[in-house]
Amino acid sequence: MKKTLILLALLSLGTASFAQKFMTRTANVGFFSEAPLENIEARTSSGTGIIDMATGDMAFRVPINTFQFEKALMQEHFNENYMESDRFPNAEFKGKITNLAQVNLGRDGSYPATVEGQMTIHGITQNVKEVGSIRVAGERISVTSEFLVRVADYQIQIPSVMVDNIAKVVKVKLVADMQPF
Repeated sequence: MKKTLILLALLSLGTASFAQKFMTRTANVGFFSEAPLENIEARTSSGTGIIDMATGDMAFRVPINTFQFEKALMQEHFNENYMESDRFPNAEFKGKITNLAQVNLGRDGSYPATVEGQMTIHGITQNVKEVGSIRVAGERISVTSEFLVRVADYQIQIPSVMVDNIAKVVKVKLVADMQPF
């Protein structure tokens, strides 16, 4: 009986230190639109995500109406006129890490990561392939990626009077500190 309890304790310690699923409810997502008349920047820390490091499967979701802007009017136009956040409340990515063998969860460090999957913004889904990095620190990981989003790819309409105010390509940055699930 005593040997069985010790064996169970050792097994549970082993699984805890080699967790394969990681999650966050506070992913930081920001975007930057550089245009001739005005730069636009917004951020949120309300992104959620989960990664299964055993399979490479991952999913992230960002509530559109949580983005904060410097100017309240920008935020209102973003939600009501461009992103229609009442109709399309979330941006989502579902995909897979394609170079999973290059990420060593047993060794602290930073590892390149390539992901492929589907991104849905404004109700439109596109296949994407992006790069980023996964930093391993103890039992936690951090995911970082910067990528470009073409506004037209997601059928986000820009009124002609605003065409010089909003970039056709927006830079997006994701930083997600994740813990074992």
